[in-house]
Amino acid sequence: MCARYTEHRYKPLGQVVKGNTVMSSEAITTVIKMMESLPEVVQAKVVEHLREYLEDLQDELQWDESFKKTQQQLKAAAQRAKQEIREGLAQPMDYDKL
Repeated sequence: MCARYTEHRYKPLGQVVKGNTVMSSEAITTVIKMMESLPEVVQAKVVEHLREYLEDLQDELQWDESFKKTQQQLKAAAQRAKQEIREGLAQPMDYDKL
C-alpha cells in the first residue's frame, strides 16, 4: 500500500477506517471492487497514480484555502497599486533587478 496512506485500513463494503473514523460510500466500494479484479502489479500502478492524483488535489485545496485567507490583503494591495498608478507614483518594473 502507499507509504503516505498506510494509516488507512480497508474494510468490506467500502468502509475505510482512518483513526477512529469510518467513511462509507458507493464510490469507495466501486474502487475496491475494481482494484480487486486487477493483478497485483497493476494494482500497484493504479495506487501510485491514485496517490499522485490525491496529492495534487490536496495541493489544490491548500492553495484554495491560502487564497481565501489572503483575499482581502490581495484586494488591498491591488487597490494601493491602482492608486499609485493614478497618482503617478508607479514605476515600470525592471525585471533585471529582481
